[in-house]
Amino acid sequence: MLGLDISSTTVKLLELSYSGDRYRVESYAVSSLPQDAVIEKNVNDIDGVANAVRSVIAQSRSKLKTAAAAVAGSSVITKIIDMPEGLSDDDMETQLTLEADQYIPYPLDEVAIDFEVQGPSPDREGQVEVLLAACRRETIDSRVESIEGAELTAKIMDVEAYAMERAYTLVQSQLGLDDSATVAVVDIGATMTTLSVLNNGQTIYTREQLFGGKQLTDEIMRRYGLPMEEAGLAKKQGGLPDDYEPEVLEPFKDAVVQQVARSLQFFFSSSQYNDVDYIVLAGGVASMEGLPELVQEKLGTPAAVANPFAEMTISSRVNAVALSSDAPAMMIACGLAMRSFD
Repeated sequence: MLGLDISSTTVKLLELSYSGDRYRVESYAVSSLPQDAVIEKNVNDIDGVANAVRSVIAQSRSKLKTAAAAVAGSSVITKIIDMPEGLSDDDMETQLTLEADQYIPYPLDEVAIDFEVQGPSPDREGQVEVLLAACRRETIDSRVESIEGAELTAKIMDVEAYAMERAYTLVQSQLGLDDSATVAVVDIGATMTTLSVLNNGQTIYTREQLFGGKQLTDEIMRRYGLPMEEAGLAKKQGGLPDDYEPEVLEPFKDAVVQQVARSLQFFFSSSQYNDVDYIVLAGGVASMEGLPELVQEKLGTPAAVANPFAEMTISSRVNAVALSSDAPAMMIACGLAMRSFD
């Protein structure tokens, strides 16, 4: 399956294969979305998104016809419920449907529900823990329609936090972190910053904030009078006046560090934790030069930039340089592409 990450400004596509014990990147592409096609992770313009999906398929030259995509964690309600062990899936589904209205604040006919048995309940004998996930149908349907509009079949609809968790396993082994480490993965995209905290390889906390690279683009537009496209290119490729680094870029990096610190404070104040062992930076903003060093210096916690492809082989038809610079932003697409091998 193709991993298809529909974010607020781009569509990212990734195709992986797996042989021996190594993944291989078979194809990848990124395409910009029309302005406001996706607002705060909700698809607003189905045709605009479908065109961007068509564009990444054409660029990547992938022949695959099925895709895994994801919805934002903020649009999903999850709950762990204890149920008697030994129930069939059908019995579980019936019982969960009867009980679901206790946990879900929407009419059940407007909601898509799924569940997965997590294992025996640690507190109650003869019971299993079941993860219940529910999302409004319209949130899922708009993504499915965009994907089908590009003549693909949407086979899996995941949750971004779980896709991130899956991709994190690749980064964890590179950084030599053991399972018991408490790690903050901070995904800084164009308009949203998502903090996921993992312990024993599982997500224990996730929170989204409105902050991202677009703030830097807006400041470049305002200060240098550039239109949005040119400002975005100048940000990536350089060529801005000499005062850009000290006056615009450095203050933005400081703002990123503040956002990371603030996100972590929210986590500490709502949990029994008061520290994390490691910070992994993901998302488009993470590839800014010197950012992990700045985070490490200001927060006193080791930090690194996520690269899920560091130990993968890469097909000759993939532009390895472009993939390397996009790597931190490809974590969710990577976690979705890994669903092919479940």
